[in-house]
Amino acid sequence: MKKQWHIAPLNLLAPVLLLSATSFAQQVLETGKDMPDEWIDKDTHHKVVRITRTEGRNSSFYFHNNPFVGNKMVYFNSGKNGRQIYTVDLATLQSEQVTQQASPMLGEIVGPKGKAVYYQIKDSVFCTDIVSKKTNLLFVFPAGFKAGITTLNADETLLGGVYSTEAEKEIFKKYPDKGSYFNRIYEAKLPRTLFTIDIKTGQLQKLFTDSAWLNHVQFSSTDPNLLMFCHEGPWHKVNRIWTIDINTKQIRLMHKRTMDMEIAGHEWFAPDGKTIWFDLQTPRSVKFFVAGSDVKTQQEKRYELTRDEWSIHFTISPDQRLFAGDGGDSGQVARAKNGRWIYLFRPDGDKFVSEKLVNMQYHGYKLEPNVHFSPDGKWVIFRANFEGEEQVYAVEIAKSKV
Repeated sequence: MKKQWHIAPLNLLAPVLLLSATSFAQQVLETGKDMPDEWIDKDTHHKVVRITRTEGRNSSFYFHNNPFVGNKMVYFNSGKNGRQIYTVDLATLQSEQVTQQASPMLGEIVGPKGKAVYYQIKDSVFCTDIVSKKTNLLFVFPAGFKAGITTLNADETLLGGVYSTEAEKEIFKKYPDKGSYFNRIYEAKLPRTLFTIDIKTGQLQKLFTDSAWLNHVQFSSTDPNLLMFCHEGPWHKVNRIWTIDINTKQIRLMHKRTMDMEIAGHEWFAPDGKTIWFDLQTPRSVKFFVAGSDVKTQQEKRYELTRDEWSIHFTISPDQRLFAGDGGDSGQVARAKNGRWIYLFRPDGDKFVSEKLVNMQYHGYKLEPNVHFSPDGKWVIFRANFEGEEQVYAVEIAKSKV
């Protein structure tokens, strides 16, 4: 018999959480298989709620991709209708299907101002209005420049992405596992090209080409003319984090390595666009920091954390006062002995003071949890497979009274 989900209001955007009237709502349980809709993690005393109730596998966005449009979160559902884009209302937990596409879609791009989602099917770029569900074909990549979109600028006028050669695509096809292709792509040093697409005119503009693995392309959260990208590859071999002004084409390195085996990566823009934050290790797997480089001055701020507190991805709250991390298992770069937690971090001088939010001991970390703060900053949203299938959950930052 299939599990029946009771939809209890989460009210992520409300000043006070309205608890469910169901009897199980305040159960104190070990986080693992066959959980109710909501429970209190017995190890942390924080309330956890499953926010995707659509049948099938439900996937949230990558950590630096904004999934929110007002009080709705965009996610992917892989179920009876194939892989489609849905929204879930964070106040009612009611989900609604947005797309009706027969072919696989790529892209996790949301335009919160225009209330639209952008995605790609083969060589074609589409936009779907999440309210009306109307879909428009925006662009078709020309022959000889089959590329992929990854980001939308702050005023929602330009899409950005990166083009790779057919030779590189063949390496990915021949060696689909990351452990097989990662070093091969880096060593091949094939050219990649950054580009933008004007949403209104469909004009394609090539910005910058380099014989490096250009990746992780993100527009600034506030400056529509600033694009960030990385030099992908083994982190201890690359100066990774770069920006380009799309008007002047000026390229800037945002953090320069200073020692052997130093690594920096998994970068993202702060909500105000003034800082680029990233995971920093000096050297790799020895000293751990979340560091921020000022976009204008490149002056850096560092917060140190312990080996067990290191996370695959970090994020910052909307008011920029708190950070969160998704932890990691012993097979990750930190080799943590007790790192399988969703963490909350409070800056204290030059270090983080951590609080454990969810015990992730039954989660398989091949699926990265990819934490997001809710728009009101009161919850941390993450994906997990501890119930056997990928779903999306939210944990309340305020500790519950047990």
